[in-house]
Amino acid sequence: MARSSILLAVAVAVTAVALLASPAAAAKSYNITKILAAHPEFSKFNAMLTKTRLAYDINRRQTITVLAIDNAAMAALDQYSLPTVRHILSLHVLVDYYGAKKLRALSHGATASASMFQSTSSSGGMSGYVNITSGKGGKVDFFCEGADDTATPSRYVKSIKELPYDIAVLQVNSVLSSSEAEAPVPPPAPVDLVELLSKKYCKSFAALVSGNADVFRALNETKDNGLTLFCPVDTAVAAFAPKYKNLTAKAKTAILLYHAVPDYFSLQLLKSNNGMVSTLATTSDAKKDYSFDVKNDDDEDVTLATKVVTSTITVTVGDLEPLAVYAVSKFLQPKELFKVVEAPAPAPEPSKKKGKKGADDEDSSSDDSDDATADEGAAAPAVFARWATAAATVGAALVLLG
Repeated sequence: MARSSILLAVAVAVTAVALLASPAAAAKSYNITKILAAHPEFSKFNAMLTKTRLAYDINRRQTITVLAIDNAAMAALDQYSLPTVRHILSLHVLVDYYGAKKLRALSHGATASASMFQSTSSSGGMSGYVNITSGKGGKVDFFCEGADDTATPSRYVKSIKELPYDIAVLQVNSVLSSSEAEAPVPPPAPVDLVELLSKKYCKSFAALVSGNADVFRALNETKDNGLTLFCPVDTAVAAFAPKYKNLTAKAKTAILLYHAVPDYFSLQLLKSNNGMVSTLATTSDAKKDYSFDVKNDDDEDVTLATKVVTSTITVTVGDLEPLAVYAVSKFLQPKELFKVVEAPAPAPEPSKKKGKKGADDEDSSSDDSDDATADEGAAAPAVFARWATAAATVGAALVLLG
């Protein structure tokens, strides 16, 4: 009987190891936009998180609490400019986890938490801290440190979504009040985009932008609200020049706008977030999806993969929110205009004779393959193998027990 117990214990242990080794057991990341999308009563709050770019900041945090307000309460923000709304809503993002259970545990007590506003240069001292107090009947109130005596606390209504101890999304009944956050934000200093590009690494690309009236206007209309521009270095423009000359006027406009993302991304944000980004070329041609994939390698190199070519960020040309400009190693080529580069054929087995080098191997610069897709495909058999091994072990143990 002791021997049977040992075998069963070993089988269970092997099963546990197999499960822990599988990708399904890995911790899942969260997306505040998707969480709130399931609750239409918060659609205005959700849209403003995206518009102010707070959604990106929230998603890259490890531990966070979001104090959401419904569509009716959002009307209180109508009088403020977008930069000021960002400051106010950043008070609603606490850099700690406060689920409903933790709030109840306060038991007529009080605590304080730093908010995202506290980490900005606009806040000073205790400004940006949010006090949390628990009162009679389980009522929980939130109010800003240093708020005016006439300010009404924002009261906890309910929990919307909790992923302990990563994110808690709670509903509060009103906008948090803070004179510092509500202060007018001065407009960004005027930036001559072409002059900025011409000074560093991107003179040739600056000439293409300034020579295209539609592109010049689109970039300048976007840069004050959030713009990330990836400019190919001069050598990359020179290498692409023969192809560029053969494009139609519409395609030339599209490919230049393809280098512009209508959102501000700091380098740190690009390094910490992988995924597809849409470009200004998409808005110029609603029938086509001009997007590319942002990838990072061990928090070092940031690459832009278009399925036609893979380009790497080489240097920061300028970064002053809401505008960021980065020099990249290759001219970005969208799949909507150029032929997609197929994944390379598998390498021959070591035992086989080496074949002759193909005639098409010389253009190794356009080496964007669907590595991510291949990895996902290989992962499935590997996970199945672990399950099969575990199941076989349990089965053997049960036979022995019989």
